[in-house]
Amino acid sequence: MKDSVMLPENFDSAGEKIEVIIADDHPIVRDGIKNELARYEDIEVVGEAEDGDETLKRAIKLQPDVLLLDINMPGLRAIDVVREISRLEGKTKVLVLSAFGDLEYILAMLKAGANGYMLKDEEPTTIVKGIRAISKGETWLSSDVATRLVFASVRSGQTYGMSELTTREKEVLGLIARGHDNRKIADTLTISEGTVKNHASNIYDKIGVNSRAEAVAWAWQQGLVKTHEETH
Repeated sequence: MKDSVMLPENFDSAGEKIEVIIADDHPIVRDGIKNELARYEDIEVVGEAEDGDETLKRAIKLQPDVLLLDINMPGLRAIDVVREISRLEGKTKVLVLSAFGDLEYILAMLKAGANGYMLKDEEPTTIVKGIRAISKGETWLSSDVATRLVFASVRSGQTYGMSELTTREKEVLGLIARGHDNRKIADTLTISEGTVKNHASNIYDKIGVNSRAEAVAWAWQQGLVKTHEETH
């Protein structure tokens, strides 16, 4: 008997599927993820890669919505793959799937331009949630990842750049760090999307970052987000 197909809430069968490339040097891992994703009608695996160089080539050629990227593969380093994809300014979002939960890895990948960071011991359904979230422009962090970022902010006590932000900018940045896209932020604060974009641009300038993912990492480091539950 064929497994049932899982649909997201408000799924439109006429809508476009989320196209995904799976990059991991272990075939058994790729097969496991591919089999899980096949259960969901709104997601389609359009390619696979087993090293960094192949990953970048396929991402450039296929332009998937989401690149599910292992952090430790042969060839071009994962962080360089993320940087190159970020420079392209295309539609592809990067969700890092890693066995490494060290803070230095997490921050490095987010600052390079990754849109999410997930640990390999997550439940398979959580991978699906992450893919859906970042395909919509949100940021996704595993619960353990978010917790480590919070603890790091508490230990460091850093407030660099915080005093430069207005109250409204702190509100916008807090919502960005919780994974909200511009439309949701606009609805929450009862302002226009254009105003949200202007606030985001000012925030980036004031805290010295160049991307949404870097801003998210900075916000977590500064303790603007206190719990994982607030992000999703």
